[in-house]
Amino acid sequence: MYLKVSVQPGDFDVGAELQQLRAATPQAGALVNFVGLVRDVSTDGQVSEMVIEHYPGMTEKALQQIAQQATQRWPLLGIRLIHRVGSLTAQAQIVLVAATSVHRQAAFEACAFMMDYLKTEAPFWKKEVGDFGQHWVEARASDEQAKQQWKLPK
Repeated sequence: MYLKVSVQPGDFDVGAELQQLRAATPQAGALVNFVGLVRDVSTDGQVSEMVIEHYPGMTEKALQQIAQQATQRWPLLGIRLIHRVGSLTAQAQIVLVAATSVHRQAAFEACAFMMDYLKTEAPFWKKEVGDFGQHWVEARASDEQAKQQWKLPK
């Protein structure tokens, strides 16, 4: 099982990251990925920058736990998860979530699960800066609702 998690200020090369994941999991029949970007607009106006803060050490541990949960739920071969921090301009890449598996459904579901949990469980704080000034981004009820679909029955 290949599992690599990174929290970093620098950008990432999606193609290179996916190639590394493919090389590490040659038996894969599916590679699914999601790349999140800084939106250039919010409900308040034009966004020029997003500042992402985190708790070093705690953040990496939280991402590792999310990835581990995915490996326990689906028959995955590999996971690559990157989340950026710091000051990011509009349209910059924020996050890469990728999974490989023998069959596509497991990889699709694992990526959706990891994104839903990242949005609600990872200790990141985001501040939008734009023509409206600046403000911290509040948690969204829709993100919490999306996470609920993954709750295991008791």
